[in-house]
Amino acid sequence: MQDAHDAPGDAPDDAFHVFDTTLRDGAQREGINLSVADKLTIARHLDDFGVGFIEGGWPGANPRDTEFFRRAREEIDFKHARLVAFGATRKAGVRAEDDPQVAALLAAETPVVCLVAKSHDRHVELALRTTLDENLAMVRDTVSYLRGQGRRVFVDCEHFFDGYYANPAYAKQVVGAAHEAGAEVVVLCDTNGGMLPAHVQAVVRTVLADTGARLGIHAQDDTGCAVANTLAAVDAGATHVQCTANGYGERVGNSNLFPVVAALEIKYGKRVLPAGGLEEMTRISHAIAEVVNLTPSTHQPYVGVSAFAHKAGLHASAIKVDPDLYQHIDPARVGNTMRMLVSDMAGRASIELKGRELGIDLGDDRELVGRVVERVKERELAGYTYEAADASFELLLREELQKGEEGRAPRYYRVESWRAIVEDRPDGTHANEATVKLWAKGERLVATAEGNGPVN
Repeated sequence: MQDAHDAPGDAPDDAFHVFDTTLRDGAQREGINLSVADKLTIARHLDDFGVGFIEGGWPGANPRDTEFFRRAREEIDFKHARLVAFGATRKAGVRAEDDPQVAALLAAETPVVCLVAKSHDRHVELALRTTLDENLAMVRDTVSYLRGQGRRVFVDCEHFFDGYYANPAYAKQVVGAAHEAGAEVVVLCDTNGGMLPAHVQAVVRTVLADTGARLGIHAQDDTGCAVANTLAAVDAGATHVQCTANGYGERVGNSNLFPVVAALEIKYGKRVLPAGGLEEMTRISHAIAEVVNLTPSTHQPYVGVSAFAHKAGLHASAIKVDPDLYQHIDPARVGNTMRMLVSDMAGRASIELKGRELGIDLGDDRELVGRVVERVKERELAGYTYEAADASFELLLREELQKGEEGRAPRYYRVESWRAIVEDRPDGTHANEATVKLWAKGERLVATAEGNGPVN
């Protein structure tokens, strides 16, 4: 087990925490069902990225999470991250050292434990069915016990913002109890995701001043403000952010790790990743999406394939002069690339830049560029589209380049016909066959081949 006070590898300063909860809160998204092997793979990706803490799940709550912690200890040598076990404070009326789920947290052998505690008075009375004083004792006892066992302890104050608006004095008492018992960070959770940035900022600033605790933020995205709420909390003094890769999570999701980290590193100038981590962000985002079997969002900030894609001719004209005129950062800083989209909105600059992207220098041939622009517009009017079909556009471009005095490109072959046959057999196997007939150099050629699928 890592020493609770030793930072592994090339880790940023402990003064600011990036805490990832993809394996716990992110796994609660509809459509995600992670195996132990999936969780181990994602943990490796997150460690490669350089987050400071990886919350692996709730040991003792289900066999999968318990097995994950056992295998993670044996199979992963974390270079940057500390593994975190998640669980609840002791049950009402039970000593922390006698509570089986607290024992399961210790059995996970992680250097850090993150406890969830009720901070909304109605939740204490209706969900826990105990008194407000007993809830405070549950927080104090569990934190103190785990600290005595050598664990670093973070406390998630569930439903904190709603609880604060209902009963601010009690919500702050929960924060104070955790802090005084030895919790290193007390995390204010917008569990229902209903807060807005101005509300978050005002509450965090007040709680920080009134309790003196080190505060973190955990924001759900039900108002579409999770990233903004996270950064608002940072503006107010929070030094611990909880996020999930690609914003995965319960209902509509959590604060998205990647735009939060990019904002902290690029916009705020905070070093929260090891050297070189930020340039791996796009790759890590897509790799995790592949593991969870969800198509990456093309329009996700920073890492989406459309994040630095330009379609309008006006934009292309400016980018030809200086890419920064229509981009807020150099996409290479986050491992992404600029893309030019060809469509009927394209002008000469779009065509020239796209040609350069494809390795074709159109030089100053204004006549050629003009022909390509007109052909694209004619084809799109007929229903074709090129913005997601680079190969088709390259063929069109090369055809225009090859046109001779006769005004048409040479044709080296003519397709007569093609067909693909897929057979489903009773034993569950498949047979796939394709036949192509074409003419080349005056000779008719027929070719047949088998593959492992119709696309192959």
